[in-house]
Amino acid sequence: MIKSLLLSGADVMTIINSAFFILGGIVVFMLGMNMLGSNIEKAAGKQMRRLMGKATVNRFVGVGTGAAITVLCNSSSATTVMIVGFVNVGLMTLTQAASVIMGANIGTTISAFIMALSTVGGAQLSIAAVFALVAFVGFVFTLAGKKEKLKQVGAILEGVGIIFIGLNVMSAAVSDMLDNANVKEAVEGLFIALGNNEKQLSWEIPVLFLLGAVLTGLMQSSGALTAIVISLASANLINLEMAMCVILGTNVGTCVTSLISSIGTSVNAKRTAAVHLLFNVAGCLIFIWPVAFAGKYIAQALSGIDTQWQIAIFHMVFNLLTTAILLPFIHMLVKLACLIVPEKKGSEVADDGETLDLRLLKTPAIAVGQVRKQLLKMAEEAFSNYKLSLDMLFTGDLSRKNKFAETEENINATNKHIVSFLIKLSLQEVSETDEKKISSFYRVTSDLERIGDYAENIMEYAEKMSEYNVSFSEEAQSEIREMDLHLTNLYKNVYEVFATNDLKHIPDVEVEEQATDDMNKLMQKAHLSRMTDGVCTPEAGALFLQLAVNMERIGDHMHNIANSVIPYGHGGVAAHIKN
Repeated sequence: MIKSLLLSGADVMTIINSAFFILGGIVVFMLGMNMLGSNIEKAAGKQMRRLMGKATVNRFVGVGTGAAITVLCNSSSATTVMIVGFVNVGLMTLTQAASVIMGANIGTTISAFIMALSTVGGAQLSIAAVFALVAFVGFVFTLAGKKEKLKQVGAILEGVGIIFIGLNVMSAAVSDMLDNANVKEAVEGLFIALGNNEKQLSWEIPVLFLLGAVLTGLMQSSGALTAIVISLASANLINLEMAMCVILGTNVGTCVTSLISSIGTSVNAKRTAAVHLLFNVAGCLIFIWPVAFAGKYIAQALSGIDTQWQIAIFHMVFNLLTTAILLPFIHMLVKLACLIVPEKKGSEVADDGETLDLRLLKTPAIAVGQVRKQLLKMAEEAFSNYKLSLDMLFTGDLSRKNKFAETEENINATNKHIVSFLIKLSLQEVSETDEKKISSFYRVTSDLERIGDYAENIMEYAEKMSEYNVSFSEEAQSEIREMDLHLTNLYKNVYEVFATNDLKHIPDVEVEEQATDDMNKLMQKAHLSRMTDGVCTPEAGALFLQLAVNMERIGDHMHNIANSVIPYGHGGVAAHIKN
């Protein structure tokens, strides 16, 4: 065997050249995977949000959701990173996340079948050649397509084609290397030493398992290593037993990505990463014994099938059976994760995580939905502060001034946080509709911040009234209440439009906004009349006029928020145009 490993300089260069092509093939393969996943996510953003919403139904739906999203994203690592982010911002509970993670492991097995498919073809037109043509067709679509959807379809086709091109580059590099008789003899000698012979695997099992785990952790892609394994299998350099050990290792190694993504997150997000690790380690422990003691018999049972297809079948069966075995014990896995990652004392507030987690940027369509939720929360705070300021103005009770100040400070902080997140989100690849939403959200957060500022002005008027010891006449109070009624109705309609993207309430928004403009004019007129009659003092009159203007401006900003939905909203468009 030692003799077989002695190579000439030319033989060494053959190995080096092939190694470089293999590395290049990995890069092309991963580029294709990323292109395919990101463009499917853009094209199916709404569907992904619906799928994620269904994950809350029960554990079985959660498994199906995880599998579906992983197939869409073409990466279990991307799915688990998303899940960690969702748990961190409270979009998903730990138990729901556990079932989705199990589904993600099933969804990722589709990659192995794609890779196995790439080896089909022989002397005829190969599958890789067909998909190379698919990549070209996709490229033509992206260049010639005028519609966004057509460009997305083109990019998806490019991604699929590039995946097969990368796999073909790796397979060709291995084949070229083995065309050299000396290199082939040396490589075969090396793999025979690792177990590719008739004897039962023993010490090689932990070596191959660790190799799979470490390489997957370094590449942060189980798919890339699975592609290499299948390329080696198609060249008959490794058998099914060896491949099974490496595949088991990749399942543990893929947990590195979720563990890294959980750094600096809430306790529950860390527990989500722990559940992922526990699930995959438990699955490997369950299957390592059948592989160790019955691997030869498993291989014999599948002997009529090419090794690359054997690997794909084992990969799927392994994940299906692991999920079936561990799904009934999902609550035990969650409890164990809670023991491993205990709650820190006094960390309830600190561990909540950012309201807009940067991990959500990996799924822009869902990130856009989360921004909308934060804007709605900001709207509720701004309007509640307006109501509180008006109440202080009527009652003269300033005891809740500190509460008002806290909310106003939070509104300003939220505004900065949302803007910062939107800047990062706008740099991601997003659909045309989401791009319109992101653009409008910048204006919405500014409008909401201004509503908070006008509420602060009204609170200051309440302070001045208390300081000057003045009050409004009953007539003036009645006009203020009527203006407030229109603003309240306006807020309800605007909130509905923005929350649902439904434009059917736009006519109501227009009516109420016009009513606030009319009330402002009426209040100005009525004030002059009261001043002439001597009913109103100069101090109270000045505050009344400023109050009327500020309330009318609040209505303007609410109107702006509703109109921001028109470029991408649905329903009621005709009614809006008619008005």
